[in-house]
Amino acid sequence: MLQCPKSSVNRLSVHHLLQLSAQFHQVRAKSGRPPFKNRYDNKDDNGDGYTRKRNENQEDRLQLYKSRGQHLLTNPRILDSIVRSSGVGPGETVLEIGPGTGNLTLKLLEVAKKVIAVEVDKRMVEVLNKRVSERGFGDKLTIICEDALKTDFPDFDLVVANIPYGISSPLIAKLVFGGYQFRNATLLLQKEFANRLLANPGDSEFNRLAVNVKLVAEIDHIMNVSKRDFVPIPKVDSSVVKIRLRSEVPNLDLNEWWAFTKTCFGKKNKTLGATFRQKKKVAELLNLSKLTSLDENIEKHDSCNRSDDEEDEWEDSGTGVKSFKEKVVGILRNAGLEDKRPSKLSNEELMHLLSLFNEAGICFHDESRPVDINASFAAS
Repeated sequence: MLQCPKSSVNRLSVHHLLQLSAQFHQVRAKSGRPPFKNRYDNKDDNGDGYTRKRNENQEDRLQLYKSRGQHLLTNPRILDSIVRSSGVGPGETVLEIGPGTGNLTLKLLEVAKKVIAVEVDKRMVEVLNKRVSERGFGDKLTIICEDALKTDFPDFDLVVANIPYGISSPLIAKLVFGGYQFRNATLLLQKEFANRLLANPGDSEFNRLAVNVKLVAEIDHIMNVSKRDFVPIPKVDSSVVKIRLRSEVPNLDLNEWWAFTKTCFGKKNKTLGATFRQKKKVAELLNLSKLTSLDENIEKHDSCNRSDDEEDEWEDSGTGVKSFKEKVVGILRNAGLEDKRPSKLSNEELMHLLSLFNEAGICFHDESRPVDINASFAAS
């Protein structure tokens, strides 16, 4: 270890200081430690302009963006379990959404006939192509470099994917209501989201998302996955679920169903009677159903400015609003559902109530407005 002479530093000669500096760098060089860097230099050793302060995949040295849901599953045991759980066979085509650098893709290519990978990040596509080519699977992989929510999927037999958290709800809506025919979808989802998807009537997590998906599909929980199995490590754990389309689905107007469940689950723990007594809701249904000529007496602007929590009686008998509200509440009362909460009702009970409303000429879907499926799938 170098030591300075006992004399003060300001009394050292320039020659002596240079000698000490040379000795210091000689010792540092022998230790194998890298030379000092300018703390204000943001360039790395190659001068490519990227800073060292970043989350990287150690294998491919890519900057991963948590905001885009880019968390790569790296545990080979979990990857193998997902592939086995999917039941993929040698004659099947698998759709993978968000393959990233290909950890799951390579496992799928070992057993599937073909994999269709949809990846929006071109950097990931380059790494994926390279890894697949090195393993000799290039002829079995088709990559679609597009946004999965905006592109049409070619025919496929199965879906196996580690879905970016931010697009879980709209992507599931696209799969189960998009007209695609597939055997099952094995999806890695945020654990909290998976719990809402799996929830049943009476569960605290039961919501509009579960109601809509379970109308056309069955959902099973496969396993939980620790956040420590990802790079970079997310804030929450994940779960694997399997979704299977039902062979028979109810014959109803989906647009009407989505609008109806959106109304019921706007405040899922509120009784249906309280929800349908709201002045704003009564006026909205009256305008949609067009049962009376109230266009000059019930103005949409005024009704939309009313509070959702207003439930007191309207005495405006001259316009027929009061009688219409009584008709709505009467349907709930006759069905024995006036004091029921939507979070406690099964799909069969909800479908029965919707049919009673429709038979009475009460509609929920505004045909003049485009259908917002994503809003209908919000897990309220």
